[in-house]
Amino acid sequence: MPGPSRPLWQVAGKRDPQQEKEAQDWIEKVVGQRFHPGYSYEENLRDGVLLCMLMNRLAPGIIQKVNTSGGDYKMMDNLNQFQKACVHYGVPDVDLFQTTDLWDFKNIVLVTQTIFALGRTAYRHPEWRGPWLGPRPSEENRRDFSEEQLRAGEAIIGLQAGSNKGATQSGQNFGASRKIIFGK
Repeated sequence: MPGPSRPLWQVAGKRDPQQEKEAQDWIEKVVGQRFHPGYSYEENLRDGVLLCMLMNRLAPGIIQKVNTSGGDYKMMDNLNQFQKACVHYGVPDVDLFQTTDLWDFKNIVLVTQTIFALGRTAYRHPEWRGPWLGPRPSEENRRDFSEEQLRAGEAIIGLQAGSNKGATQSGQNFGASRKIIFGK
């Protein structure tokens, strides 16, 4: 379990407590285990055990061995395993936090964003029927047009193109100087 609480000013930033609460609630529902009440959000996630359990619930067996005891190296290994499992599950690697972001409490916002990215990716796995996190991602709506339809569209001038009927350059004053009034 993580160490004692850090002062809030060390871990605060542009964090959104509502988003963190949503992420925590989702993790608790998926894993079936509550966060330890004596520790903060980031301290509960720091050793990576809950994150590995989360991945194993979303994709059973994706992480072979979760380190529940041992030194800091073993706990950091949990975070690395979680990140690799996320990529394997389909989370874009640009959405992943760095191990030090969580381990050193550097950027908890990125940790929460990773959890939300994982929640969005879960929508794309039909085998997952559990609780969801965040809005459902959009899906491609591909359309195929025939050559005849494409040629018909070339003859139409869209209204965005507009018209220059009656347009003049009157009223434009490019290059005119501004008047600066001192003392007001």
